[in-house]
Amino acid sequence: MSLRMILRILGLLLMQFSLTMVPPVLISLLYRDGIWSAFTIALGITVATGALIFWPNRHARKELRTRDGFLIAALFWSVLGSFGALPLMLDGVHALSVTDAFFESFSGLTTTGATVITGIEGLPESVRYYRQQLQWLGGMGIVVLAVAILPTLGVGGMALYRTEIPGPLKDSKLTPRITETAKALWYIYASLTLTCILAYWAAGMHWFDALGHGFSTVALGGFSTYDASIGHFDSATIELICVAFMVVSAMSFSLHFVAWREKRLGHYLRDPEANFLLLFLGGLALITVGALWVTGTYDDSLGLRHGLFQVVSVASTAGFGVADFSAWPGALPFLLFMAAFVGGCSGSTGGGMKVIRIILILKQGMREIMRLIHPNAVIAVKVGKHSVPDGIAQAVWGFFSVYVMLFFLMLVGVMATGVDQVTAWSTVASSLNNLGPALGEASANYGGLPDLAKWILVVAMLLGRLEIFTVLVLFTPAFWRR
Repeated sequence: MSLRMILRILGLLLMQFSLTMVPPVLISLLYRDGIWSAFTIALGITVATGALIFWPNRHARKELRTRDGFLIAALFWSVLGSFGALPLMLDGVHALSVTDAFFESFSGLTTTGATVITGIEGLPESVRYYRQQLQWLGGMGIVVLAVAILPTLGVGGMALYRTEIPGPLKDSKLTPRITETAKALWYIYASLTLTCILAYWAAGMHWFDALGHGFSTVALGGFSTYDASIGHFDSATIELICVAFMVVSAMSFSLHFVAWREKRLGHYLRDPEANFLLLFLGGLALITVGALWVTGTYDDSLGLRHGLFQVVSVASTAGFGVADFSAWPGALPFLLFMAAFVGGCSGSTGGGMKVIRIILILKQGMREIMRLIHPNAVIAVKVGKHSVPDGIAQAVWGFFSVYVMLFFLMLVGVMATGVDQVTAWSTVASSLNNLGPALGEASANYGGLPDLAKWILVVAMLLGRLEIFTVLVLFTPAFWRR
């Protein structure tokens, strides 16, 4: 492991991130909200720190290994989230406490969408924009962007790419060169975002709201420029646009790349993961809408609108809202939260455990049942027409086991701070799955939680965003041995 090489890259990435504070400065000057100085100071601190880290190590040249990629990814998300909190702490009368600023920054970058802020529409426009931009940068992953635009990483960029792209199948590249793969993903991501922004604007949103919600929709983040989220607009057209782009963003961007390259859509219908996601969302929507109708919670049209929207929003881990689903009758709130554990497809901007892992867990369960009937049979686990190596199958079970154990450990930790069971369960589930909404005392926002609980949830957000093992591997003695 080359510490100097890692510091060199970390400095480069931090200087790159400082440029993302330029747009909020321009928004502040455009709206004359008086907050441009906070972003300018944060930009200066960020770029200066990056330069101080980079300059002494500027001559370090060494190809990255996967081990280095784990450390860079974990360090950069932690450092980036910390520096991303600076403008929120320097925002004059609207300044957040250190804990709340870190929570809001990490929630944005990890696309969790949980917030400690009330009265969002009363914030300066530059801050409202900045929150949305944080989610957009975190959606596809700032590390993948770095691989795309920093050719100095060379072929070693694959080490970063593997740590950033979610899901168990990380070794397949869309193009021969990893930098071209990262660029292709970001081109598609940016194109989808622009299309979403234009669709929102055409549906009646102001350009500022369309820009902000386009960022958070494609990122499946859930931040909004209003406390009432998408419900603020009370528009069936806007909700339908949001649903469509949430579904598209919850699918693998590899599928979108193939569709763009081959100019065909047929592969979407042949992809087992995309099919499972659509069937899962459809089945859950039928149950939810049916339950809302039967219980008389809404009339027919409103039940369909709110039920479909909240199912797609929560199951895809976007976390937008048009209704307070925590007050829905029966087991519906719990059912929706459980759906968030499934999350989006591998290689999407969604959180959760990922659809492909759920498919593999179900198929392995069926294989074990068949082995009870036919003990000597050799039964392969297949996804579509492809057999899954036993190593990947075992890794999925390992991931699931660690995911559940960490969930319960953090649940106990949050409850130990004095939070009730419902609030603790839902906030940990929401943070670990990068969802956002919660139940109980946090159904409106997370501002009333104890500071220690918020820090535990920040750790949960990072674990969820980096898929747990990327972080946990750093705490093993074997990782640090030569």
